[in-house]
Amino acid sequence: MKKHFASILLSSLLVGNLMAQGNDHEFQVSSNLEIFDDIVRELDIFYVDTLDYKEAIERGISAMLRGIDPYTEYYPEADMKNLKTMTTGKYAGIGSIIRQYKGYDYIYIDEPYEGMPAQKAGLKAGDIILAIDGESMKGRESQYVSDHLRGDPGTSLTVAVRHHGQNDSIEYRIDRSIIAMPAVPYYGMVGEYGYILLESFTENCSRQVLEALVSLKAQGAKGIILDLRSNGGGLLQEAVDIVGLFVPQGTRVVDIKGRNSRTDNSYSTQHKPVDTQIPLVVLIDGESASASEIVAGSLQDLDRAVILGARSYGKGLVQSTRPLPYNGTIKLTTAKYYIPSGRCIQEIDYTHRNDKGQAQHIPDSLTSEFHTAAGRPVRDGGGIRPDIECIPDTIPELVYALSQDIVLFNYASDYHAAHPEIAPADEFAIDDSELESFKQYIAGHDFKFTSSSSQALKSLRSLAKAEGLEGKALAEFQALESKLTYDMENDLDLFTDDLKRILAIEIVGRYYYQKGMVVQGLKGDKFLEEAVKLLSDQNRWRGILKGAPVEGRQ
Repeated sequence: MKKHFASILLSSLLVGNLMAQGNDHEFQVSSNLEIFDDIVRELDIFYVDTLDYKEAIERGISAMLRGIDPYTEYYPEADMKNLKTMTTGKYAGIGSIIRQYKGYDYIYIDEPYEGMPAQKAGLKAGDIILAIDGESMKGRESQYVSDHLRGDPGTSLTVAVRHHGQNDSIEYRIDRSIIAMPAVPYYGMVGEYGYILLESFTENCSRQVLEALVSLKAQGAKGIILDLRSNGGGLLQEAVDIVGLFVPQGTRVVDIKGRNSRTDNSYSTQHKPVDTQIPLVVLIDGESASASEIVAGSLQDLDRAVILGARSYGKGLVQSTRPLPYNGTIKLTTAKYYIPSGRCIQEIDYTHRNDKGQAQHIPDSLTSEFHTAAGRPVRDGGGIRPDIECIPDTIPELVYALSQDIVLFNYASDYHAAHPEIAPADEFAIDDSELESFKQYIAGHDFKFTSSSSQALKSLRSLAKAEGLEGKALAEFQALESKLTYDMENDLDLFTDDLKRILAIEIVGRYYYQKGMVVQGLKGDKFLEEAVKLLSDQNRWRGILKGAPVEGRQ
């Protein structure tokens, strides 16, 4: 009897404790909401100036969400179009990338999309946008110009531009239409093998990959290279459907697990595959994230593809959208995903932060080992580690600065104006004489560049001066400054191949648009070359999937 009474008492205490914890949580939420509400009311009544409460409160919401993780975001009604564009890849506008260059008053047409209203109307890369619907765009930020170019499909607008190298303005009347950005901007044959570039996981991207795969197989492709480099992810179901093109129907691809069991789910392939046997290589890099990692990681765990490239980003978090009052939406992290081996590849721990409030990277030493279907060891945390590691080529800082400067942009526009035609995108190349012309062009146009090392030296010298130590190392500072300052005329010779590459891509885009730029960019692509080399050695490809040692890896 005493034992029974003790059990009842213990159970009552546990229930009471849990209720108290629940009540405490509810109190924390309600009391802090009440405090926030009262602060707003006090400001509204007593603050010396009238505040823009919409802006102030949205700023407060954004600050709160930033402290959680970078993927949890609030979208008020005015921003819902941005959310829709992000998930669908569609918007209504004229179909052009615009760009703002530092020190210039107007926005430029950077790339009109082939076959879209801007290109059909006659807008070209290099055009300066002077006015939209009669309103001057002088001094306007790119977002302002973008907002005015976009609108409801079927509506019209007038755009006044000045073509590159001309003085007069021309006005175009353009009808806005739905702009559907292709998730697969290019696919084609590379020798005997099919290549598919997938840039985003937007609605129906799996269908685009399906169409590309079927076409490449019809062309006789003996293997497939799926390029997920710089693909930041998107819709999870699309990732599952893409995996389903290569594995048997009903294969489990990913499990979703959150704090709230209502968010838990399991995703398996739903359709018949296209080909479960064709050799497959997936390319990834440090910007391959989320849905890209689900595809690459699942195909690795299922021993269906060899993953080649650099370690991926490491985003193992799942976001869902929830409706809010007044037509707003919150996109919030609701769960983590786990691929077939059972691992989660999340790189950063946003829950346990350091004393400065910074999220921490999970060190390799704290990751755990899992195994693929064939027993190969793989690890959680830190993204997807490729089966074959390939170090990406780094763009020299000087070359990168040129690629972002208007001097390269204008040179390509001048070239386009002087050359009505060029060789096909895969054949076009910059020869030494053209490169020399470009160098002379740079010299005649006020291109200035300060390297990071020079900036760091300047900061160090200022610090030494503040500490009274500059005099002791004056000669050394001056010697370093002379060595770290670029002699533009001579030092450009150090990066001949890189300069030819960025110049060729920029020029090809003027003639063959986005597809042409992709084709030109693939020339000399080290990752692609390694993938072709691997597919050419079927025994090696199969051996890696069975756990054979890979050169350069332990």
